[in-house]
Amino acid sequence: MSNQIMRDHKRRLLVAKYELKRMYYKAICQDRNLPNKIRYEYFFKLSKLPRNSSKTRVRNRCIFTGRPRSVYKLFRISRIVFRELASKGSLIGINKSCW
Repeated sequence: MSNQIMRDHKRRLLVAKYELKRMYYKAICQDRNLPNKIRYEYFFKLSKLPRNSSKTRVRNRCIFTGRPRSVYKLFRISRIVFRELASKGSLIGINKSCW
């Protein structure tokens, strides 16, 4: 496995671990009915969470090559690998169109 794929996998694990805590802190920070002191306190707690626990830090990468661009979310593979596997017939239900 390449270093980029391992790093992305660790980020995905961190996102899953801190997801509920992050949502809870964000909800309190955005609630305007609460006093500012409490909102700032939870904003500070939110900033203390690991940066890699944010969803925006996760990058969709091909699981075979680690390519970051043109990755199909459904299969988690790049268009190049997808084309090769489809030509070989390795993907069930996917075949090359002909008319």
